[in-house]
Amino acid sequence: MPKLFGGAMMLALVSISTWLLGLGVAAPARAQTAAQPDAEFYKGRTLTLLVSVPPGGGYDVLSRAVGRHIGRHLPGTPQIVVQNMPGAGGVVAINFLANIAAKDGTVIACLSNNTPFEPLFGNKEARYDAAKLNWIGSPGSEIGIFGVWHASPVSRWQDAREREVTAAITGVTSGHNLYTRVLAETLGLKLKAIAGYPGQNEIYLAMERGEVDGTAYMLLNSLPAARPSWIAEKKIKLLLQYGFAKHPSIPDVPFAPDLVENEEDRLFMQATFGPLVVGRPFGAPPGVPTDRVAMLRAAFAATMTDPQFLAEAKALKIDVDEPLSGIKLQEIVVDASTTPPKVAARVRALFGR
Repeated sequence: MPKLFGGAMMLALVSISTWLLGLGVAAPARAQTAAQPDAEFYKGRTLTLLVSVPPGGGYDVLSRAVGRHIGRHLPGTPQIVVQNMPGAGGVVAINFLANIAAKDGTVIACLSNNTPFEPLFGNKEARYDAAKLNWIGSPGSEIGIFGVWHASPVSRWQDAREREVTAAITGVTSGHNLYTRVLAETLGLKLKAIAGYPGQNEIYLAMERGEVDGTAYMLLNSLPAARPSWIAEKKIKLLLQYGFAKHPSIPDVPFAPDLVENEEDRLFMQATFGPLVVGRPFGAPPGVPTDRVAMLRAAFAATMTDPQFLAEAKALKIDVDEPLSGIKLQEIVVDASTTPPKVAARVRALFGR
């Protein structure tokens, strides 16, 4: 499997604990007593599920759906509280999870898919070792989409070689910006990144208002949940898809790796696809007791096959395609540490690191 990616951020942890206490996120939760068996740990407790993006996007829709069902699959059926913690391309949430959140299994998070790889690519605000977090699972890998609003004069990816295309991003070091730069560098596209949008929902609103042509980073699995009518009603033009394999549901959309003109660029492009492999990863802090991690992983896996969850996912247009187990997700993140330095350096150079 090709290795890695990187790209996001700023924002330190300064006074974040005070801010989170205002939201009701407790750090740390009450400790387990020596006499209390793990099978009873969650009974009468609240499990906080953090979401690393603002409300309204596909990640948020997925997280809230998971939150409505995962508690039934944990011993003691704890109450689940979902709270958004956006910022710095997802780094705010994972920094909190790694360094501040209770390490007893009462806090988990749905994390931005770039964040497991940020430390490897020189992001100084990534204050964690991703391999030491406890990864719980993912609904499946993702396919990235470069698309524009239907009113844009750009109709084919080749048009972006001839005229400038404005592409919304969430920040200059975000995953949005990473793929904007990767596509521009490897395919010769004239993409102008427009920064400052807090999250994907705001990017979609900007496209609808005509503020930008589009974005180089939409996720095929979550787009239908966030904007159910866009593809069916042809409100957007899908110019490119990218990831480890072409998706069968959009066979006419060109596959970016097939278009790269030299092998070095193709390998570089593939090396940035790590976030797409992990999809929408769920994780827990480092230091959570092993048997509790096992319970969380089992509960997530059970949720992914729960008929009630799957029915809701279908209604919300959430694609649960070949979920990744927590063990497999952990292997992918640990394996990322073997990324060749030359490849890592080229990605780091995209952000001046």
